[in-house]
Amino acid sequence: MALNVKLPRPGKYLKFPKMKFDHIDEEISDTESAAPDGTVVYEQDPKAYPGRRYQTIKDAFLFARENYMDNPMILQKPDHKTPYRTYTYREFTDDVIDFGTGLTQVLGMKDERFVIFSETTYGWYLSYMTMLCGAGIAVPLDKELPVNEIENLILRSRATAVIYSDKKKKNIEKLKDQLTQVKWFIKMDSDAEPDGRDIGLNYIKERGHELVADGKSTFLDIEVEPDAFKTLFFTSGTTSNAKGVMVSSRNLAENINAAAVYVNLQPWDSLFSVLPLHHAYESSIGFLYPFGLGASVIVCEGLRYILPNIQESHPTSIIAVPILLENVYKNIQKSIKKSKKTQLVNTMIHVTNALGKTNVNMKHKVFKSIYDNLGGRLRILVSAAAPIDPAVGKWFADIGILFMQGYGLTETAPIAALTPDYDLHVGSAGKAVYCAKLKIQDPNENGEGEVLIHSRTLMLGYYEDEEATREAIDPEGWFHSGDVGYLDKDGFLYITGRIKNVIVTQNGKNIYPEEIETLLKNYPEVKECMVHGKEVEDSKKLIITARIQPNLEEIANLHEGVDTKDEEAVADVLWNICKEVNKVMVGYKAITALEVKRGDFELTTTMKIKRYKELQNDDVYTKGQDK
Repeated sequence: MALNVKLPRPGKYLKFPKMKFDHIDEEISDTESAAPDGTVVYEQDPKAYPGRRYQTIKDAFLFARENYMDNPMILQKPDHKTPYRTYTYREFTDDVIDFGTGLTQVLGMKDERFVIFSETTYGWYLSYMTMLCGAGIAVPLDKELPVNEIENLILRSRATAVIYSDKKKKNIEKLKDQLTQVKWFIKMDSDAEPDGRDIGLNYIKERGHELVADGKSTFLDIEVEPDAFKTLFFTSGTTSNAKGVMVSSRNLAENINAAAVYVNLQPWDSLFSVLPLHHAYESSIGFLYPFGLGASVIVCEGLRYILPNIQESHPTSIIAVPILLENVYKNIQKSIKKSKKTQLVNTMIHVTNALGKTNVNMKHKVFKSIYDNLGGRLRILVSAAAPIDPAVGKWFADIGILFMQGYGLTETAPIAALTPDYDLHVGSAGKAVYCAKLKIQDPNENGEGEVLIHSRTLMLGYYEDEEATREAIDPEGWFHSGDVGYLDKDGFLYITGRIKNVIVTQNGKNIYPEEIETLLKNYPEVKECMVHGKEVEDSKKLIITARIQPNLEEIANLHEGVDTKDEEAVADVLWNICKEVNKVMVGYKAITALEVKRGDFELTTTMKIKRYKELQNDDVYTKGQDK
């Protein structure tokens, strides 16, 4: 089933004020203390951190309950005008125990399947953790799903309870009559007593609290088997219909263990949550990972509120997909340019890099204006889920932010590789985490081949699809990722494309569209793009075609006299960009046709183009081959 998700473009919500940089003229000191206030720590010891050895998420829960009780756990705004409300580990873990006790003892539901259908909210985190600690199997669903897909996945997952938010009430009400197998529809933030199959989450929690207060510890005493099936993720793939991915508690726990070895995350750190929680990336690395280390999670209200939320909450870490980070970068560059400080900033990058070689870190002080616009305490940026332009990562690193990349898939729950914060390789997708191994199958002359993964984070298998599981995981336990890449001499992974996206020329040459797309997206006139091989009728020849969504605002700003309502004029601008890109590529990779996209591309929840859907869409303005 195709998950038909349309997301607003984030760029327009990331506008920065003019940055003065007046403080750059201040005298540079050679001291900058490391303290738990967001100051960047200058790393000198290139060694892995001790990490954790959790076997299950229940282990992490019990450890957090013993060691982090007074730490902030979740920060969420009740509404746009109200300041962030902080929930401590004590409040959160108490709520999990109460809710879990209510579900298992009052409703008699244990080891059943619970759909979680909600925007990012405290109730989502509470529901998910309750499942992972022994109440049942979690089935997180995309909050943007149309009603027919919600019904389909609830039936397909064989869920017997649906936990949903008030914002999703209308969707659920439309489906109740069809969902006869569902025993309970549990509404978040509701005190409602049982009414037919409807019940409030708070009501269940309160009944559970009464039992706990009377000494009932049955939920806390539940032992979770490490390899037990605990979460069913439905993928929103860019090349095929959704698959169900079965994940164990050990798979999820190893994400915490693995990331902790490579990144020095501390209890005073706070991660800004902007991606949807139904995705394995955000729910594992954006939630379970900081939870396992005593750090906190800040809930973003939505794309339009990214900057004001960051500036109010002062996060130390942001985990995002490339399109978000690229838009942050582009808008910071615009602001610097408006301030006429481009040359000054570039000069100070060189100066501070030189000072860094003598162990003097002045970047936070010199680039204070940029840090202030990003909340003032930011020290870590992590990009994953798709390739990012290395120039973007290098620039963030140059101003003193630890810029890391991660690699994995829903099938690896999701982490398989990560950049250590003590050995940054900007442009790489990272190196295998300690519980994983990577290898390249049948590498070509450039060392490129399919990336295979052997890891303790690897899924149990595809839900009700043994054939697909056998195709994906070979008898020796290696998962075939479908990604193409290579490993350098130090074991760092570089992803160059997807096997299903590869364009094979009539001469047998392989062209990976992602390489060309990265070059095209360097131009501000290009809002989004997709490169594909267009078949020529009655011929084996493929035309290398760039389908580009124009940034009309930038075209108007940068190309005086161009009428952005004239498709031919816009196509001419984009065609000239294609020619510029062709100059830096070998001949067989050259773009030979252009399609100007009308409207937006259809995206997955991690903001990747759904290629298989896009190729069925011919709403484009075409410009012929360059002879």
